[in-house]
Amino acid sequence: MKKIFLIISLVSVISFAHAKKVKFAVNMTDQTISTYGVHVAGDFQTIAGFTGGDWASNTTLMTQEADTNIYSIVVDIPAFSKYEYKFLNGDQWYNVEFVPIESRVGYNGNDNRWIYVDSLADDTTCVGAILFSGNAPTGLTLVRFMVDMQTQTSINNKGVHIAGSFQGWDPIKTILYHLDTTTQNYEIISYVDTGNYEYKYYNGNTLTTSETVPGECSTNGNRYLYVTHDTVFSTICFSSCSVCNAVGIAKNKVINNVKLFPNPSSDYSILELNDPDNIYNIKIINQTGQLIREYSNISNSLIINKNNLPKGIYTVSITQNKYLKSLFIKLIIL
Repeated sequence: MKKIFLIISLVSVISFAHAKKVKFAVNMTDQTISTYGVHVAGDFQTIAGFTGGDWASNTTLMTQEADTNIYSIVVDIPAFSKYEYKFLNGDQWYNVEFVPIESRVGYNGNDNRWIYVDSLADDTTCVGAILFSGNAPTGLTLVRFMVDMQTQTSINNKGVHIAGSFQGWDPIKTILYHLDTTTQNYEIISYVDTGNYEYKYYNGNTLTTSETVPGECSTNGNRYLYVTHDTVFSTICFSSCSVCNAVGIAKNKVINNVKLFPNPSSDYSILELNDPDNIYNIKIINQTGQLIREYSNISNSLIINKNNLPKGIYTVSITQNKYLKSLFIKLIIL
């Protein structure tokens, strides 16, 4: 009997050592709460000890926090794992929320929310309180960072990380998850205030493992973003300003004598190509990789008016149509 007791105790200790407290929370503002309560369902329910198995709509009831619109539940689940979930206003699947595209897993039509539990620290990882059918907690904005690591000969055994002014420049704190295993893309969802931020990716979790950001897309040697709304970044290559296997910036600085002024600009900028014998295609691209404006068949100069461009930092892509050579210049709109 003593041997059996010791074995059970050892198993319990091992299980506890790999468990992590995770708090799921949802903000039900503007929702009429179902008489059956607010629930969460996902692929964590079995391992957290709920009856009915994973994705059971009626077993994981959330509790209202005091007199607020926040409903939450704390569960013990293994760390260093990715979990998918959804909130329900009720206990049946027709009560499930609509998850916005920015918050979804997003691959192979998967419309679940997701979280990667990356720590065994003796605290509680909090998810939310995300607005029901929304992207972020009230007053915050979703930013989905994504980086392609395919140019790296190996991935550090500490994982791929991000550090920046939005999280205290701590290269250990924020690990990215390899969500789509058909690629070498790593990503993470963060919730931040609107405003300006700088950041870098790290192949590891120390300062020496940081990427080198080319000057054409850097500020103070860092990547930069101006957050005004929920944003999913294009997947940029590690230590690059573009997607992997695209035309590289450093290899294509064969377009000479280009000038962009004034820069920064509060009204307009003039792009002088100083090459009347060639035709150029000009694109204005925002920090998330979205094409904002495009100008075709430009031969000598171009006036870029601010008009309705929000303040922020943009990339001006200059492509020489004849030879398909490209140059990228940073444009700052005040």
